[in-house]
Amino acid sequence: MAKGTVRNSFSNPVIQKFVSETEKTIDSSSIVLSSNIQKYFGPGEETVYLKGYLIIIDSSILEIALFATESRETLFIDKYRLHYMSSTGQMLFRYDNAPHHPEINTHPHHKHTPDRIIPSSMPSLKDILNEISAIIIGRQM
Repeated sequence: MAKGTVRNSFSNPVIQKFVSETEKTIDSSSIVLSSNIQKYFGPGEETVYLKGYLIIIDSSILEIALFATESRETLFIDKYRLHYMSSTGQMLFRYDNAPHHPEINTHPHHKHTPDRIIPSSMPSLKDILNEISAIIIGRQM
């Protein structure tokens, strides 16, 4: 998906809202230089898998993988990985809910930093972009 690309024909309003809000967050961000997000819809659009990346203004990259389902008019993020790396590919942080760190008290949700794994909840895409913005500003000071 290029910035500004929107799909307008949805049969599932909950999935439609999730995809539209995700696209709006990306399109309205002042730090996103470009984006490439693919959308894969399940039968009846009761599921969606968003996968791709954002190029940030400092050439860093945010990889996004979100699998969402709708049940009884409620959206559930079943699996996610939000992986932020420098322009050279060094991991700066990653949020995910892979169930491989049962020792973390927010299991399966956790955050990887370059030197440790810490408890976390799933951040919103807006929160992630704000965190990235703070990192960029911190480097400039």
